[in-house]
Amino acid sequence: MSPRSPFSRRMGTSHLMRDSPLKKSSEPVREIIPQFYFPNGPPPSKDTIESCMARVNQIFGAHPEGLPASAFATITKDVCKLPSFFSMALFKKIDINNTGLVTRDKFVEYWVDQNMLAMDTATRVFTVLKQPDKNFLRQEDFRPVLRELLLTHRGLEFLHDTPEFQDRYAETVIYRIFYHVNRAGNGRLQLRELKRSNLIAALQQVDEEEDINKVLRYFSYEHFYVIYCKFWELDSDHDFLIDKDDLLRYGNHALTYRIVERIFSQVPRKFTSKVAGKMGYEDFVWFILSEEDKSSEPSLEYWFKCVDLDCDGMIILNEMQYFYEEQLHRMECMAQEPVLFEDIVCQMTDMIGPANEGRLTLRDLKRCKLSGNFFNILFNLNKFVAFETRDPFLIRQVICSHI
Repeated sequence: MSPRSPFSRRMGTSHLMRDSPLKKSSEPVREIIPQFYFPNGPPPSKDTIESCMARVNQIFGAHPEGLPASAFATITKDVCKLPSFFSMALFKKIDINNTGLVTRDKFVEYWVDQNMLAMDTATRVFTVLKQPDKNFLRQEDFRPVLRELLLTHRGLEFLHDTPEFQDRYAETVIYRIFYHVNRAGNGRLQLRELKRSNLIAALQQVDEEEDINKVLRYFSYEHFYVIYCKFWELDSDHDFLIDKDDLLRYGNHALTYRIVERIFSQVPRKFTSKVAGKMGYEDFVWFILSEEDKSSEPSLEYWFKCVDLDCDGMIILNEMQYFYEEQLHRMECMAQEPVLFEDIVCQMTDMIGPANEGRLTLRDLKRCKLSGNFFNILFNLNKFVAFETRDPFLIRQVICSHI
């Protein structure tokens, strides 16, 4: 008999093992792994659902045929935990057939079955406002809630007879929101940007606060009025557009020609105005927000792009000197004692402490509390003089607290 090949021996052994009563089961042990990823968030707890449904049944019990839009604010605020002025936007999201009524079953289908109940407030706001085919918010998506705010907020009742001011107020609020929240600056506000911002807190505050001017973030009417009046004063022919000469009059001629030229070159931001050489109201809002608060990140980015002449991500001494030359000339014309550029460079270096001497990056400026004064020194004479005449002890305190 010829000897078996190794392959034959292996097969034989395998056969014996299959027939052996000691053979272990070849079936793998299957362990059921519970679901750990939920695209729309984990489901709410049983208690949360029961509490929600109890309130829903109570509200809809008085309206078995369905709730009209005029009575939907209770659902919006009590059940959905959204600001009351989101009521109409939410109502239209559910009443897709424009019946004028939202039934209990339709509400449950939208809010509970789609897991809206488990979402955080920012995600709820984002979902209610955005268009069905979009994954971002546009400026137009905020207009319905601003219209409802103007109609329902006691602090804005005086605007009911002035629709033009209502429109301007709503536009200004939206521009301010996108200026601060849409950090990409592309007009497409993402959910992650919304979550990182303070907008949700501002929306909740304006819903609770009767005095709209106490809501300093985005909604203050006084802030809007100042912005709009400054634009109206500069817009001498009232065509709702301003040119370079108009902007040079801003702040009692505070700005230099060179910085105004850079603004109108649209380097820091492309104008939304379609008229060549003209700045529209939205463009002006971005400018004035950047000019009046140079401590914010959008402002620092705006002015950094202006001063970075070659757009290489660094501000060097030659670029600083280009802007400061005009400041120096203006000081001489006003019979003020000029401050030499060399002294200014030393002062700015001490103030900002750049990682590389003679080269300022945006990161350097964002680390320093006094970075706004760096830009004032270069192109805003009024604020530069005010900074120079401050108590040096107080300035040193601010610098030391930052270090």
